[in-house]
Amino acid sequence: MPKQDEKNIRCSFCGKHQSQVKRIIAGPNAYICNECIELCVSILNDEMKQGKTQSIPEPEELPTPKDIKDYMDGYIVGQEAAKIALSVAVYNHYKRINGSKAKISVRGLSDNTKVQKSNVLLVGPTGSGKTLIAQTIAKTLDVPFAIADATSLTEAGYVGDDVESILLKLIQAADGDVEKAEKGIVYIDEIDKISASGKNRSITKDVSGEGVQNALLKIIEGTVSEVPKHPGRKTPFEECYQINTKNILFICGGAFRGIEKIIHERTDDKTSIGFGAVVDNKAKKERECIAEVTTKDLREYGMTSEFLGRMPIIATLEKLDEKALVRILTEPKDALIDQYRYLMAMDGIELKFEKGALEAIAKEAIKNETGARGLRTILERIMRDPMYEIPSNNSVISCTITKKCVTNGAKPKISNAAFKESVAV
Repeated sequence: MPKQDEKNIRCSFCGKHQSQVKRIIAGPNAYICNECIELCVSILNDEMKQGKTQSIPEPEELPTPKDIKDYMDGYIVGQEAAKIALSVAVYNHYKRINGSKAKISVRGLSDNTKVQKSNVLLVGPTGSGKTLIAQTIAKTLDVPFAIADATSLTEAGYVGDDVESILLKLIQAADGDVEKAEKGIVYIDEIDKISASGKNRSITKDVSGEGVQNALLKIIEGTVSEVPKHPGRKTPFEECYQINTKNILFICGGAFRGIEKIIHERTDDKTSIGFGAVVDNKAKKERECIAEVTTKDLREYGMTSEFLGRMPIIATLEKLDEKALVRILTEPKDALIDQYRYLMAMDGIELKFEKGALEAIAKEAIKNETGARGLRTILERIMRDPMYEIPSNNSVISCTITKKCVTNGAKPKISNAAFKESVAV
C-alpha cells in the first residue's frame, strides 16, 4: 500500500479524517483512531463481564481449609469430621491445579512431581447431608457444579444415560464454557446402588453395577471426552464438546445400607452387653461403626478396587438424631422454618412454631428413616391447609404450629386482628 498523504490520513476502520478525531495511531499499512480503540475496549470489557471466562482463585485468594469449613458451618449442622475432610480435600485439589501453573522448587523433589486428584467418597445414611455438603463446597469456591444419579447410568451400548451425560450437565452448569467446566465439581449420588454383588460378582457385563463403575473410571481419573451437545446416543455427525476431566473434582456419595454388618464381621464385635444397653446405645453403635469403614469393607460390599483406587479420600457422615434435626430446622442460613416464615410474612402473617412441634417433626423424620431430606415433606403436609386458607382471611395476623398439628393433624392456632385471641383456622 502506498504511503498515505499526511494531509489526507483517515481511520482504516471508521473512515474518519484525522481532523474529526482526537488522535490517529499509525500501524503497518493501516491507521486507527482513538474512538475505534475505545469501542474495541468497550466490547472486550462487556464480553469479560458476561462470564465468558473464569478461573479458579489463585493461591493467595484460595480459601484455607478453615475458611471453607467456616462457610459450610453456616449451612450444615454437625458432621464435623466430614466437613473437615472435604475442606482439606478441596483445598488440596485446587492447590494442585494452581501448582501445575506455577514453578515450585522443593529440595529433594523433582520439578515434575505430580499430585493425584483428591476425589472423595462420602458414606452416610439417607438424609445425612451428603448432597448439601457437595453443593456448599461448590458454592464456597464459585465453581460450576453438577449432580448425577448413579442409578440412571448404564454402560455404553445399553438403554439409559451414558456416563458422559454427567459431563454434559457440568458444561450446561458452566453456561457452555468448557474451560470453566473443566475446573468444576461433580457429585454422583447413590453410588452404592451400582455395586456388584460382593460374593457372586459377574464376569460379564453388568448394566447396573460393576460395568458402570468401570465406565466411570476414565472420566474420574482424567481423560479427554467427547460429549454430545444434545442428550442421546452419539452419532458420527453429532456435534460434540471436548472436555478434559483431569481437573474436575468428583465427589461420590452413598448410604451403603447394610455395610455395618460387614464392618462388625471384620472387627469381630461380639461384645455382650445388657438388653437395655443395646437399646440405649444402638444409634451410638451405628455411628461408631460407620466411622470405621475401610476400602476392604467397601470392596466386600461390591465396589471394585479400581473404582475405590480413584477415591483416595473416604469421609463418613453420622446418622442425624432428634436434636440435630431440630437444629437443621432452625439454625442454618436459609433454614426450612425461616423459609416458611418468609413466605407467610409476604402475606402479612407471623408464623410461629412451638418447641414441641419442632421436636415432633424431627421424631417423624427419624421414624420415616428419611433424615433431613424428609423434613421438607413433613412441613409441606403441615403447612398445606394454612397456606391455602389464611391468605384469603385478611384479619389473620399470626399462625402458630403446635405439637398436635404434627402428631394428630390438628389445625394451627391463629391470632385475629379484630379479636386479638387465638382460634383454630
